[in-house]
Amino acid sequence: MTTATFNIRKRHTWEGPLSDRAAKVCRMFGLTLDRLSDESPTHECYLEIRPGDVVYITGASGSGKTVLFQALEEMVPAENAVNLDCFDLPDDRTVIDCLDSDFMTSIKTLCAVGLSSVFAMLNRPCYLSDGQKYRFRLALAMASGKPFIFADEFCCELDRITAGTVAYNLHQFAKRTETTVILASSREDILIDLAPDVVVVKDFCDRARVTYKYRR
Repeated sequence: MTTATFNIRKRHTWEGPLSDRAAKVCRMFGLTLDRLSDESPTHECYLEIRPGDVVYITGASGSGKTVLFQALEEMVPAENAVNLDCFDLPDDRTVIDCLDSDFMTSIKTLCAVGLSSVFAMLNRPCYLSDGQKYRFRLALAMASGKPFIFADEFCCELDRITAGTVAYNLHQFAKRTETTVILASSREDILIDLAPDVVVVKDFCDRARVTYKYRR
């Protein structure tokens, strides 16, 4: 099984503008422009990822987990990856008609993301609830055949039971198809169901902490 390595280092330098109010803040905290630039946050992480790994990037809101998530996505060739955010919500087809796989595979995929209701399958995607829309996009990603799936704010709009079910089924899908799944979220209540192979914890200041399920 081939292991891919990803060495991420992102730094966001301060670029202003320096308004009168911003200058007053700098004076309050004893900051010069040089110091402000030198102390801008740096987001670093080194990852080893195998096909079929579930990678979970987590941390408090504003800690930089999305920065790592986006940097990781940029390192994967566009033709090999799909992001849930790239999918539109058609209003001219039913949900079941939006999946290109064969009929029974499409049914299984929709069931795996919790869209097993006949009313969901026969609804148009644009009329689904917010949680259903998210799961519909996940189903499209799973049906795409791409070796990498990226999903930010994973399951953030789903209740605990639904989120746990989706997380468990996504893990099974990743292992069965050797699809690498990269997720970012602050949720901790789905970790047992998701059973990620790689957990990346992003703090506000420190380098990201990486834990592997199995020692490499």
